[in-house]
Amino acid sequence: MSKNEKQFVEEITKMEDDFAQWYTDVITKTELVDYSPVKGFMVMRPYGFAIWEKIRDYADGLFKETGHKNVYFPLLIPESLLNKEAEHVEGFAPEVAWVTQGGNKVLEERLAVRPTSETIICTMYAKWLNSYRQLPFLYNQWNSVVRWEKTTRPFLRTSEFLWQEGHTLHETKEEAMEETMQQLAAYKSVAEDLLAMPVIDGRKSDSEKFAGADATYTIEAMMHDGKALQSGTSHFLGKHFTEAFDITFSDREGNLSHPYHTSWGLSTRVIGGLIMVHSDNRGLVLPPRVAPTQVRIIPIAANKGGVMEVVDVIEKDLKAKGISVEVDDRDNYSPGWKFNDAEMNGIPVRIEIGPKDIEKNQALAFRRDELTKEEVALDNIGETIKNLLDDIQTNMFNKAKKYRDERTYPARNMEEFVDIIENKAGFAKVMWKDNDENEAKIKELTGATIRVIPFEQENLGENCFYSGEKADHMVIFAKAY
Repeated sequence: MSKNEKQFVEEITKMEDDFAQWYTDVITKTELVDYSPVKGFMVMRPYGFAIWEKIRDYADGLFKETGHKNVYFPLLIPESLLNKEAEHVEGFAPEVAWVTQGGNKVLEERLAVRPTSETIICTMYAKWLNSYRQLPFLYNQWNSVVRWEKTTRPFLRTSEFLWQEGHTLHETKEEAMEETMQQLAAYKSVAEDLLAMPVIDGRKSDSEKFAGADATYTIEAMMHDGKALQSGTSHFLGKHFTEAFDITFSDREGNLSHPYHTSWGLSTRVIGGLIMVHSDNRGLVLPPRVAPTQVRIIPIAANKGGVMEVVDVIEKDLKAKGISVEVDDRDNYSPGWKFNDAEMNGIPVRIEIGPKDIEKNQALAFRRDELTKEEVALDNIGETIKNLLDDIQTNMFNKAKKYRDERTYPARNMEEFVDIIENKAGFAKVMWKDNDENEAKIKELTGATIRVIPFEQENLGENCFYSGEKADHMVIFAKAY
């Protein structure tokens, strides 16, 4: 056993022993979240919320680049509005929280705490839209929604979660489909370029699509335990809602038409994905682009040899390069404790510097992703660390992609499929003939569902692995969060 392997944080359960407990230990010991007095609801602490702010700001920038504007719609939705689109209300009914009393007065109509906002937004769109000249409507809101979940786990599935929900209207089907794909690509950028989390993009099966959608498109990521996490979805809603809510406009020929509609959402559950893709038995491992603090400087013998003066120079140099940095100059903790704390909190780079390092005109840089340490010259240290952070970001993505690819197995029959799902803890890629009944049987037998029909198809044979009929496409099955 190496020295590194002996220095695990004792407070964190090993993921190999109990993955669920490991996850709970990581998110609580690093103070990302805490449990609230209301079961199923989480409190996001400053460190956890700082990560969400990074995700929010990055995604919001992508949306605004493509002409979207932020709005805000009410938290409460009258029951009559929720009931206007039958398939939609049926899909959400078991999870809806209801307000039945305001102050001392019993309400004449129940109000739903929004599980999603299609219905309230469509009501307002019907009021606002008159002519094709107003289209497209490109609106998004950042808010929280409530879905009364039976089983909850912070970030992954909570009764209230933070997210954004975009809702757009378009003159033509082609424009609406282009919007749907554009937003899915934005989510893929959030996952891969910001979170270093490789995803498979594609379409959901009909039984897994959003209630009320013509088609749902998704990005799916593999967690460290081989399960899938749906990490963002974009829905082409056709005219389901615009017809139900009588949203019309005068088209180019002067006729009344219903616009085409999209909606799309990305939530705090991606933070759970970020943790379960990258982190380890020491705690968090954060990609530099989403880390609230990218570098932590730890002075050694801070009161000697002009150490703090040099630390100040390094800190300014790093900040000048746009790097977020903090100095751990607490005098009531040992350097070893500080090293451990930086590792557990997933700080991408730790810089150690003391009098002996200064004599050599160097510092020691520890990278969290590889648990390695190297000497770096103090001259031009800002540029050196900037390049190191870029390398860590790329390395983390490549490691996660390699992990996923090595645990994605082809199955040509049910025996191979069950072996993958039960024993190999990974994704099963199979040829598939679309059939909701067969899909339900497989879910009942194995707990695995079709996570995605990938855009990037492979030909694994002519026939469906389950029915033997001529296959429609290749799909990915997996157990999921």
